[in-house]
Amino acid sequence: MKHAFARSVIACAAALLVCAPAYAANEALIQAARKEGQLTWYTTQIVNQFARPAAEAFQKKYGIRVNYVRADSNEVTLRLQNEGRAGRVQADVFDGTGATAALKKDKFVAKYIPESADRLPPQFKDKDGYWVATNLYVLTPGFNTELVKAGTEPQTFQDLLDPKWRGKIAWNSSVTPSGAAGFIGVVLTHMGEEKGMTYLRQLSGQRVTGLQVAARQVLDQVIAGEYAIALNIFNNHAVISASKGAPSAWIPMEPSLAVFSCLSLTEGAPRPNAGKLFIDFLMSEEGQKLYRDADYLPVDPAVSPKDPALRPGDGSFKAVFMTPEEIFDNLPKWGAIYKDIFR
Repeated sequence: MKHAFARSVIACAAALLVCAPAYAANEALIQAARKEGQLTWYTTQIVNQFARPAAEAFQKKYGIRVNYVRADSNEVTLRLQNEGRAGRVQADVFDGTGATAALKKDKFVAKYIPESADRLPPQFKDKDGYWVATNLYVLTPGFNTELVKAGTEPQTFQDLLDPKWRGKIAWNSSVTPSGAAGFIGVVLTHMGEEKGMTYLRQLSGQRVTGLQVAARQVLDQVIAGEYAIALNIFNNHAVISASKGAPSAWIPMEPSLAVFSCLSLTEGAPRPNAGKLFIDFLMSEEGQKLYRDADYLPVDPAVSPKDPALRPGDGSFKAVFMTPEEIFDNLPKWGAIYKDIFR
C-alpha cells in the first residue's frame, strides 16, 4: 500500500461474534434532554427510508421531538457554515459522508463520542472525537443482468479493460466519493501512483460515459438498459432494486471503496443535550437495527445487514475504508485527474 492515507480493513471474525452489551443511556443526560424538549437534525438520509422512522422511534422512546431537514452533504455543509458564521446555529446534530471534515476545519463541529459507541472498532470513531460512523456505503460496480449474462460480468479492474465493454460503462462525473473521483482514488490507493495512472489512461480508452447525476441515478440508467455497467454505485441499491424485480446486480470487485456516513454534534448547538442523546440512540444496538431495517449497512459488528454479503468482512471481499478527512484531503486531486484523463 503506497498511500498512507487509506487502509484496507476486513473486520475480524472474532469481532463479528462479539455480542453488544446491554446499554442504557445516562439518566442525567436523558433528563437534561427532556428539558430541552426537541432537537434539529440536518440529515443526508432518505426521509421515508430512514429519517422519519428514526425520528419517530426516538420520540417514542424519550418523548423528545426530532425536527429533521433533509439535504445532500454539500447542502448540509453550506447551510451549517452560513449559520455558524452568522452566529445563528439551528442544527443540533448533522450527518453525511462529506460534510464533517470541512466543518471540522471551520470549527463548526463539537467534540462528542457517545458511550454507546464504545463497543465499535476504532476505525468507526474519529480519533479526535468529532464524529462517529453510523453506517457504511460500499461502492462497487453494478450491472444489468439482462444485458450481461451472469458469470460474464467483469470481476477485476483489468476485466473492465476488455474491448467488449467499450462504450457500455457509465459513472457519476461529480467530484464525490460515489463518482469517478472516488473510483480513481481506489485505483491509486490499490495500485500505487505510477501503475494506477497507467491503468486509468487505459480505462479512458473504454469511453466511460460521465453522467451529471447521482450514483443512484447512474444505476437506474443501467437498469433501464442505457448502459451495461455502472462504476461506483452503492451495492445495497443494486440489491434493493433487484428485490423489486429490476435486472440489477453488483460486483464484489476488490478492493471496493467503503465510506462512512458520520454523525456529529454541532458546535454551539442550541439543544446540545438532546443532540447528544440522539447520537447516543442512533449508535446503540437499537439504533443500529434501524439502519439495518432500512436496508443500510450498520457499522456495529453485532448487527448484521439484511444481506450480510454486502458488508466487507461479512461478505467475502475486501474494501478500502476512507475517513471523511482522507476524502476531503484527496478529492480535489482525484477530480483533477478525472478532468485531465476522462474529459
